[in-house]
Amino acid sequence: METFSPQELRFSEKAILHFTSSLKNHGKSEGVRIGVRKAGCSGFEYFFEFVEEELTDANDFIFDKGECKIYVDKESLNYLKGSLVDYSEDGLNKGIKFHNPNAKAVCGCGESFTI
Repeated sequence: METFSPQELRFSEKAILHFTSSLKNHGKSEGVRIGVRKAGCSGFEYFFEFVEEELTDANDFIFDKGECKIYVDKESLNYLKGSLVDYSEDGLNKGIKFHNPNAKAVCGCGESFTI
């Protein structure tokens, strides 16, 4: 597995705390995978999933954030370069937010985007 310079993809402290807490509550997960896939009303959407040790991929970039490892596949990283992954709480709305300079447009629901 490869490691990657964090200058290409940044994570806020709040996002790392959220991922770390989620991992502790989930149990035996090795880390969290974030990525981009074709879907949604604008063409692409972000996804998150827990990574079990047997599901790691040699092509993943690994961001080691202490108690939290974040896995990103090479193709997704191309869409995420320069982004800030953040966690925000706005009233009842809580969750991970991507500040992605590569997204040309975001759909009204905020779940999908266009490159």
